[in-house]
Amino acid sequence: MTAASQRRALVSVSDKTNLDTFVRGLVDLGFEILSTGGTRSFLEKAGIPVIDVTEYTGFPEIMDGRVKTLHPKVHGAILGRPTLESDAEAIAAHSIIPFQLVVVNLYPFQQTIARPDVTIDDAIENIDIGGPSMVRSAAKNHAHVGIVSDPQQYSEVLNRLQSDQFDGVYRRQLAAAAFEMTAVYDRAISDYLAKITDTDDSESTGYGRRLTLSFQRQQTLRYGENPHQRAAFYVESSPAAGTLATAQQLNGKELSWNNLLDLDAAKAIAAEFSEPAACVIKHNNPCGCAIAETLAEAFENAHAGDPVSAFGSIIGLNRIVDPSTAERMCEPGRFIEAIIAPGYTPEALEILTNRPKWRNNVRLMQVEFTDADRGAPDYRRLSGGLLVQDRDDLPVSDNDWKVVTERQPTPAEQRDLKFSWAVCRYVKSNAIVFARDGMLLGAGAGQMSRLDSSMIAAHKAGDRSSGGVVASDAFFPFRDGIDAAAKAGIKAAIQPGGSRNDQEVIDACNEHGIAMIFTGMRHFRH
Repeated sequence: MTAASQRRALVSVSDKTNLDTFVRGLVDLGFEILSTGGTRSFLEKAGIPVIDVTEYTGFPEIMDGRVKTLHPKVHGAILGRPTLESDAEAIAAHSIIPFQLVVVNLYPFQQTIARPDVTIDDAIENIDIGGPSMVRSAAKNHAHVGIVSDPQQYSEVLNRLQSDQFDGVYRRQLAAAAFEMTAVYDRAISDYLAKITDTDDSESTGYGRRLTLSFQRQQTLRYGENPHQRAAFYVESSPAAGTLATAQQLNGKELSWNNLLDLDAAKAIAAEFSEPAACVIKHNNPCGCAIAETLAEAFENAHAGDPVSAFGSIIGLNRIVDPSTAERMCEPGRFIEAIIAPGYTPEALEILTNRPKWRNNVRLMQVEFTDADRGAPDYRRLSGGLLVQDRDDLPVSDNDWKVVTERQPTPAEQRDLKFSWAVCRYVKSNAIVFARDGMLLGAGAGQMSRLDSSMIAAHKAGDRSSGGVVASDAFFPFRDGIDAAAKAGIKAAIQPGGSRNDQEVIDACNEHGIAMIFTGMRHFRH
């Protein structure tokens, strides 16, 4: 094979996942490999024959590697159209040997700026210049050049090259993926620079003047909230550990729109607690939640919080599911749609996947429980726009809490107040939560009146509320909510405070012998 007809691949990557296997496959197919810097060293150490790009261009890498592929013989070899007479003449005149394949991915800019200790200089040095230039050049000239921009493409690329199916249609698909990758990359840089240079406000909001989001479709859903609505699940380019985007489905039917929303809420609530915890989600609200010494006991208490509403629910558990917990979930009469947990013992998995009605139906999700995604931006679509805020899920702190009543809460009440406050912020506003002994007894959610929410919570709790506590996501505007709680037997309350009628509410608590804490922080969830 002459030099002019030799198939060549240019390989220059930051992410070297499975690179040696892929490039060996290219060599076996007759490709000559050209490479640069760290990629060349990696391939040489793997025993793969490789030509240094500087040998081809006759020009050395300069400026600590900042300039190495920005050369006419490189971009001419990528952008040249051998079938066009004028390009063919230029190729011959300048001793350019065209590339048939370009394998490039970029400096890890997004991962760099995600580090808590990143400096501006670090971020700037991780802005790739030569990489995007080669990617865009190859993608533009996809009629003649294949652009491989993601290690996940390696297997199919090799298969298609081996079977002579590396055709124009597939190269166009690769080009589309490449342009999508550079668009996401450039937007990440733009957003970062806008954020650190935005001087619109004297006090930085942390949000720049422009926002462009990029998500990749992970799966198409059967339908949305209702059968007539089309739907899909899109994930971030680099999703944080512990998110649904990184969860693994071990069993069960396809996930629905409503399943995903409820699984997200179930995981978030269960992750609030250091003790073994279980929560029961129905229509994106907790109808049951409990902490206990064992996961099985926590599940039992959570389910008992509102067993009627728990029918057809989503379960969140913050410990690896053991056989005892699995057996309790499988008890006759209990219908569970899905479970999310950090793992399952082999025995528990056997129980949950081999019982009648469970085997092919109940969705078992496994995900790492971490704090990596706490406080991330929260998006809400409006007609014609988008609302963005910090998610209200940072760990509960009692540092600024104040007891404002004559009676101090007992240690047991204090524990239940902290528990109920953690649960309350995941209940739709107006939110009222009744709890006792680490167990959610009743929740009033999504009502237009806080008094209505109090009455619903009291109805759900029944006689169990005697000696319990109440949490409210926002201030009690009048004493009627306290009067309703006292009638139900509540002995302690927690709320943000801040109403002009605070004293009236405090006086009502003192009359009823209720201890009350002001947190100074509201937790609306619309």
